[in-house]
Amino acid sequence: MAAMEWTEKLTLGLGPMDQTHVEFVDAYNRLLSLSGAELLAAMDDFIVHTVEHFDQENRWMELIGFPGCHKAEHDRVLAVCRDVRKRMERGDVALGRQLIQELPLWFDNHVATMDAALASYIQSIDYDTETGEIRNPPKEDGEEGGSCCTPPAAATPAESQPA
Repeated sequence: MAAMEWTEKLTLGLGPMDQTHVEFVDAYNRLLSLSGAELLAAMDDFIVHTVEHFDQENRWMELIGFPGCHKAEHDRVLAVCRDVRKRMERGDVALGRQLIQELPLWFDNHVATMDAALASYIQSIDYDTETGEIRNPPKEDGEEGGSCCTPPAAATPAESQPA
């Protein structure tokens, strides 16, 4: 299996999110060359990182009122990782390798869609991920919120809105 590479297409311009994504790629790449007990330990580390990674984004989404389907996807991915980890421990290494093979495609898609929408919205409301302060809150008078995985209207950059 090929290593996952950090590329510009994964960069969303939100420092804390980008850093966590770099760490995700690194944790993933550690899985590639290991086997046996070392692979199980690396999978445990990967899951711990992923829990922290998703918890960070989930906290932000809760604090800014971002749609919940993003969190639901996090929950599904973690459930699969944990289940596969248990099966690997019982000897189903092939299933573990299958998960490892499929994670890069999922990650690329997740970053390009759900995380990109979240990062854009965070930037549009000038949300400070360190302090929790929203410096440019969305207007409350008639502004529509987003639907599942579509951020509220403030997330759409003005230059991309039709004239």
